[in-house]
Amino acid sequence: MAEPLPRPTWRDPVHVLAFGFGAGAVPKAPGTAGTLVAMPLWLLASGLPLWAYVGLTAAAFAAGVWLCGRAAAELGVHDHPGIVWDEIVGFLVTMTAAPAGPIWVVTGFVLFRGFDILKPWPINRLDARVRGGLGIMVDDLVAGLYAFVTLQAAALWAGH
Repeated sequence: MAEPLPRPTWRDPVHVLAFGFGAGAVPKAPGTAGTLVAMPLWLLASGLPLWAYVGLTAAAFAAGVWLCGRAAAELGVHDHPGIVWDEIVGFLVTMTAAPAGPIWVVTGFVLFRGFDILKPWPINRLDARVRGGLGIMVDDLVAGLYAFVTLQAAALWAGH
């Protein structure tokens, strides 16, 4: 039987953020829960000018490299499944300049989760080879980029 994973320290703001405000602590599908947490954050940021949205997303990625790296080191698990800041940022990447409307939010969610779970090349290689906080973040960044391109193509095809 596998040993249980270490739990975050909820008094530590690094753990609170890395675990997506608690979403990563759900027993089943913590990555999906983390992506759900990203939805209201995206809604708050979606009204920003594009340059500000991209800047905010880039800052969240940079912060995530540090946050996820530190949380993983403190917990002693490289990519602890409860660390979901990477899913939050990946969804923000996906939704960059997304068309308005619930169908696009749901589509972006499904696309991002699909690419994050399936890990097509080079996501799978990055996930296996890049370590530390950058390793935790970069596979979700690329999954978000794949989902972004797919979502934009679907929007273009739909006339948006």
